[in-house]
Amino acid sequence: MSDSPAPSAPHAYAPLEPYDKGRLQVDGVHSLYYEQSGDPNGPAVIFIHGGPGGGTSHSDRKYFAPTYRTILLDQRGAGQSTPSASLENNTTWDLVEDLERLRKHLGVERWVVFGGSWGSTLSLAYAQKYPEVVKGLILRGIFTLRRSELLWFYQDGASHIFPDAFDDYLAPIPPSDRSDLISAYYARLTSDDAGVRVPAAKAWSTWELQTSRLYVNPDDVKKADQDEWALAFARIEAHYFVNAGFMRDGQLLEKGEVDKIRHIPTVIVQGRYDLVCPAKTAWELHKVFPEAEFHIVPDAGHSAKEQGITKLLVQAADKFRTL
Repeated sequence: MSDSPAPSAPHAYAPLEPYDKGRLQVDGVHSLYYEQSGDPNGPAVIFIHGGPGGGTSHSDRKYFAPTYRTILLDQRGAGQSTPSASLENNTTWDLVEDLERLRKHLGVERWVVFGGSWGSTLSLAYAQKYPEVVKGLILRGIFTLRRSELLWFYQDGASHIFPDAFDDYLAPIPPSDRSDLISAYYARLTSDDAGVRVPAAKAWSTWELQTSRLYVNPDDVKKADQDEWALAFARIEAHYFVNAGFMRDGQLLEKGEVDKIRHIPTVIVQGRYDLVCPAKTAWELHKVFPEAEFHIVPDAGHSAKEQGITKLLVQAADKFRTL
C-alpha cells in the first residue's frame, strides 16, 4: 500500500479530439452516445463515468496516452445519450450489458476498464460478470452502493464535516420528511411538476459537488446550475440508490465475487479525505483483493481532478498500455 504523495510525473495528457462518434441503440428506449479518440489500432480502454447519471466530458480523455484507443460512453439517460434522465430500463445490470454490447459493436477483443466513484461500481460489476474480456482495472474513489455508504453521505455522516452545505441540501425537504432523505428526494425528483423536480435536482447535485474536493472549486459547483445535467444526475442517482443498486448489499465486496477478478491487474486510487466515497470501502476492497496495487492519496478528497489522484491515474494507465 502507498500512502505518500503522488510522483511528480507523469502529468495528464492533452485531450485528443475524437476520430469517431456514434450511437448505439440498446433497446426500444435508449440510444447511447459513444466516442473514440487516440490510436484506432492501439490498446483499448473504456472510461466509465460516475453518478450514475454524470455523463462524460472532453477532459475525461486526459488520462490516456495518444497510443491508446480511448472509448467514452454516456450511460443510459446521461450526457448525450437519449432520452435524457430516463429511469426506464435503467439498472446496474442493464449498464453492464451495454458495456458488453459496445465492446462487441466496436470489435474490441479485450480492454482496460477505468472508472471512479459510481464508475468504480460499474467497473467492478462488469469485470465480475465478464472477467475474460478485462485486461486491467483502474479504480478510483471506491463505491459499492452499500446502505451504510449511502447513509453516510446522504443522511448522516458527511453532514458533520460540511454542516453549512448540508443545510442547503436539507432545504427542499420539509422536516417531517427528513428521516429518509434519499426517498424524500426521489419522490420530488420523479414529480410531474418541473417546479418541484428542478430545485430538488439542483440541491442534490450541489451537495455532491460542494463536497467532492479537499479544497472546494466554485467552478465545479456551478455545474449544478445546468437544469438538464442536474436532473439527469440527481434523478438517476436517486433511482439507483432507492433500489440499492439493484444488487445485494455488499455484493461487489463478497469474496466469491472478488475471487472472479483477482487475476486481473488492478490499481486502486483513493483520496484520504474523500467524503463522498470514504476510504473505508476502498480499504475493505483492498483486504479482500490484496493482489491489487493500492494507493491512498494523503492530500486529496473525491475528485479525479485533484492533482495527486490525477497523477496516479495517469501513471496506472501508462503502465497498463502494454498489458
